[in-house]
Amino acid sequence: QVQLVESGGGLVQPGGSLRLSCAASGFRFGHYDMGWFRQAPGSERERVACIDWSMKQINYTDSVKGRFTISRDNDENSLYLQMNSLKPEDTAMYYCVRSSYVNCVGGEYDYLGQGTQVGVSS
Repeated sequence: QVQLVESGGGLVQPGGSLRLSCAASGFRFGHYDMGWFRQAPGSERERVACIDWSMKQINYTDSVKGRFTISRDNDENSLYLQMNSLKPEDTAMYYCVRSSYVNCVGGEYDYLGQGTQVGVSS
């Protein structure tokens, strides 16, 4: 079955950095588009970044452009999110998702991991 396991979350000060990882299994990772979503307390889940299987198409939500970088290693069945210049408003549970690129950009997904918590506070 499809499994998505996130890691790398934590508590950092504003301006700090974190790198999230997602280990995928149960499907041919290199054949699927992927993405990252997040959900802050009291807010709806939102798209953060999407990447297609070939890494030729990448999309970011406006609030993270220039600060976050999504990447993937198809040989290692892994998805990453490098987060720099973190802000308190980035505090949320971050989820790895499997989704077509178009659906991801549209805010939808087929599979969701358990999530990893990111906190940004001084």
